[in-house]
Amino acid sequence: MTDSYFEHSSIIAAPAGQVRDWHFQEGAFEKLTPPRERAVVVESPGELTDGCRAVIEVGIGPLKQRWVAEHEITDDGFIDRQVEGPFAFWEHHHRFFRVDDHSSRLVDSIRYRLPFGQLGKLFGTPFVKRKLDRMFRYRHEVTKRELE
Repeated sequence: MTDSYFEHSSIIAAPAGQVRDWHFQEGAFEKLTPPRERAVVVESPGELTDGCRAVIEVGIGPLKQRWVAEHEITDDGFIDRQVEGPFAFWEHHHRFFRVDDHSSRLVDSIRYRLPFGQLGKLFGTPFVKRKLDRMFRYRHEVTKRELE
């Protein structure tokens, strides 16, 4: 089964280090969660560190599912990987690149695989792509509002 990919990128009028630090602080995930999303942080890692875990309860239709993500700090940001959750595979890279002294590029890249093989991919792909697009447009707008 092949993986699917999603990427969203924005220029933020703030230095890359400031954008990175904002994402690493406690409470950033809650600020970045769209109000209509049914996602509740059950266990927060606080400030992001290498190997820390977050446990989130997500609503999928009328059901709730536990999503456990483990974090890895990288030179250009961090990665969260699903350890347990709704996807067959999920790896999300958060990267922060310097554009100049006063601006940066925020890039969210996700490699994922839907559950239920070909059927999951066939029926789930349009829904997941729309949801990811809406979510990351919202997240990047919040980041801009908070930092610019």
